[in-house]
Amino acid sequence: MRHPELIDQSLLDRVIAAAEQAVRRRKNYNFHKTDEAACHRLLNALEMDSYIRPHRHCAPSKDETMVALRGRLGIVFFDDEGNVVSSAVLEPLGTHLGVNIPCGAWHTMVALAPGSVFFEAKAGPYVPLADGEKAPWAPAEGNGEAGAYLRNLRALFS
Repeated sequence: MRHPELIDQSLLDRVIAAAEQAVRRRKNYNFHKTDEAACHRLLNALEMDSYIRPHRHCAPSKDETMVALRGRLGIVFFDDEGNVVSSAVLEPLGTHLGVNIPCGAWHTMVALAPGSVFFEAKAGPYVPLADGEKAPWAPAEGNGEAGAYLRNLRALFS
């Protein structure tokens, strides 16, 4: 029998510590047991120098919901040409705590404070992003231009 798993400050601390050590400067903690699970529920710790390439999920079942648990995060939405159409700050005690992102919406998340963590829920199974789901107008992770692009994204919130 599976037992309940509490989400406490200690768990957030452990996920943040793992993100601080990760090459990509972020780390998931999955509550779903396999990538094939019908519902994916996870914590995502994100450090300020972690770059998530803008992307979208095209499958009609792939809406996703994110709720800030610690720190301060910026969510950015784009049109098909890469122009910013809206953005918001998500923080546990702020005006906006989370966001529901409909399938097909171009988006990215940036950490605005060290040790930021959000809870994420979306439909499974896990399927890697297809080429048409990665923003062609944004640099890929690891590309030399990604750092400057991330700084520009963070500047939206200064």
